[in-house]
Order: sequence, then C-alpha cells, then structure tokens
Amino acid sequence: MSTLKAVTSPGFDAATVRADFPIFGEMINGQPLVYLDNAATTQKPNAVIDAIANYYRHDNANVHRGVHTLSDRATRHFEDAREKVSGFLNSPSSRQIIWTRGTTEAINLVAYSWGLSNLKAGDRILVSWLEHHSDIVPWQLAAERVGAEVVPIPVTSNAEIDLDAFDGLLDERVKLVAINHVSNAIGTVNPVEEVCTKARAMGALTLVDGAQAVGHWDVDVQALGCDFYCFSGHKLFAPTGIGVLWGREDLLEAMPPFLGGGEMIETVSFEGTTFNTLPFKFEAGTPNIAGAVGLGAAIDYLSLIDRSAAAAHENALLAATLEAALEIPGVQRIGAPKQSAGIFSFVMEGCHPSDVGMLLDEQGIAVRTGHHCTQPLMSHFELPGTVRASFSMYNTLDDVDRLIEGLKKAQSLFGPR
Repeated sequence: MSTLKAVTSPGFDAATVRADFPIFGEMINGQPLVYLDNAATTQKPNAVIDAIANYYRHDNANVHRGVHTLSDRATRHFEDAREKVSGFLNSPSSRQIIWTRGTTEAINLVAYSWGLSNLKAGDRILVSWLEHHSDIVPWQLAAERVGAEVVPIPVTSNAEIDLDAFDGLLDERVKLVAINHVSNAIGTVNPVEEVCTKARAMGALTLVDGAQAVGHWDVDVQALGCDFYCFSGHKLFAPTGIGVLWGREDLLEAMPPFLGGGEMIETVSFEGTTFNTLPFKFEAGTPNIAGAVGLGAAIDYLSLIDRSAAAAHENALLAATLEAALEIPGVQRIGAPKQSAGIFSFVMEGCHPSDVGMLLDEQGIAVRTGHHCTQPLMSHFELPGTVRASFSMYNTLDDVDRLIEGLKKAQSLFGPR
C-alpha cells in the first residue's frame, strides 16, 4: 500500500476524483458499490451530467439550421465540443473530427465508405485476434461484397500481437490494417506506432480502435501515424450514443458519404445531389447534440487531472490485484501482456465465469463476464469466456480489497480444495 501511495502522490488523489461521480453513493445489495466494469462503460462526473442538463434546460435547439438564439447557442456548444475533441487527439484540423454514435459506427463508416470504394478482389485486410467484433464484422461484410479477404494477425500466448507473424503477412496485397489500441478483453496495449510505421512502408492504411485507450490517457493521432482513429464517448466519462471518427483529411475528402439525408448535402435536386464539406458530409440527420456537449464537458474535466498520475494509479491497482488474486487457488489470469491498461481477465477453476460475476454482484461488486465481444480470441484460448475486472481512475485500494474478498468467497464455495 505504501508503494501505491508513492505512485499516486502528489499528482493524483483517487478519493477526490471519486467524489465527483455521484453514482458512488449507490448501495448495491446492501453494500457500497464497487464498480469494476469500466471497460464496458465508465461512470459520469457531475460536470458531465450538469452540462447535459444545462443544455436541455437552457439551449435545446437543432444545430446549423436556425437563425434564432437557441439554435445559435446549440450550434456554438456543438462545434466547441468538436474543437475540444480535435485538441484532445492533436488533430491538425477539427474538419477531421466526424461525429458518430460510437466506435462501431465509426468503423462501419470507414468499411463502407472507404472500403467499398477502394478494396477489390484479392486485396487483404489484416485484423488482429485481439479485436472486438466491431473491428471484425464490418471488414468481413465489406470484403465479401468486393471479393477481398480478412486475414487474422496471430497473437502470442501472452495475448500480444505476434509482430513476426505480422511482418510475414504484410505484403502488397494488404490494403488496410485494423487493430485496437488496447484490447477490451485482456487489456493488452498494442504497439500501434510500430504497426502503423510498418503498414505505411508497405503502402497499407491503418485504422486504430481507440475505445479502450482514451479512458486511460490522451491520444496523439499525429504521433501514432495512423490513418483513421475512433472512440466512443461513454468510455471517456461522457454519455452513450456519441463517438468520434478521426481520419486523414485527404482520405476523408475522397470518401463518399456513408448515410444520406439532411445536413450532409449542399444542394439536392431530382437531377442530382452535391455534398457538404467536411466534416458535415458524414453527419446526416439531427446529431446527438447533448452527447457532443457531454463529451466536450468530459474532456474539460479530464484537462484538470494529471492523467499520467491517474494511469500510474490504475497500474498500481492492477498490480495489487494480480498479486493478491493469483494467490487464490484456482484463479488463472488469461494473457500476461507486458503492458496492460487496467484489465484483469481471469477464470476460476470449478466455477463458470457467470457464477463468479453473480456472486460478486451479491456483494455489491460489478464486473463483466462472458466473451466480451471477442469470440475469436476466446476460441483461440479455448475458453467460453472470462471474468473481467477493469479499473479506472476513481477506483481505490478498498475496491481491490473488496474484489479479493469476493473472489475468496467464490473460491470457498466453488473452487478447488
């Protein structure tokens, strides 16, 4: 414990941060909430909740289309949020920030807009075994329509991308490499910069699924060298239903619209339609204005926090959890990546993951169980699923202690003697 305090002081105080999140006043089954399902979604601070409520109370109107005061206010808040996201990602221009419903829609946008316009029979898309289904299925659908092929990048026994195997797969047939920044099932932090450099040298584009990364650290798309980057607001302490696609401006300019309707047009006639400029070309229909406002507020909130210190705090919590949990008979960690972003994915001998999850819930502890939308990865490890405890900056050593006590109880009921 003294080591943990040394790591998090003086730049970070988890208790102070935790007080900003009202949900931690909840009692679950008579116990104070221990929330360890952050890889699925993060909790929301008062600053985000208040910003959304304030928008609906004072500024609610449609954006870009009205000349009245409320529309002007709503548009200003909406576009201010875009500028904040642009700064958060170190984008050269806010024109490169496309609002989506989340990571899944962002990947589908690229697969259908860029993919169907550029892929052809015989082309390859490399996708790692670590990917979420949303970074596999859209590529399969696009590949099937044009005769291309989705090829998996193998992983090691530690659940890390096998870079030697990747080098062997990377040739002139590969047009795009799609990988996550952080594995949602294991927590592996992937060598994104190295993968992007190698792909670029071979003439292939790269798409990075950043859904699990943005909740842990700031992202610099220029330093990563990727061609597309996407994330979901709800994993960045913002609301559900709002997400971001960032892309190289030249690529976005050349890509056709993904959806048709209002906002994405310049002119419409029955003889033909011309399209709006970036980013609006890809934003058909009334957007999630309140979601964008909430995402902007989340970025403002995070700007007040030493994120390096917060990440060190999360790493210390994970290390403390691993040290204690792996002493419990029957507990086996799945994957052991050298660098992990706050995820402990494990199984317990003699106990189905769902049973462990339900027993922990009875004690007020929220974890995720199942295949985590990574069925190919679970099949690779010959598992039906795992229990996943995932940490964020507001978690504490008390949460770790409660988790360990809960696992000991599960072991005493179901585990090996």
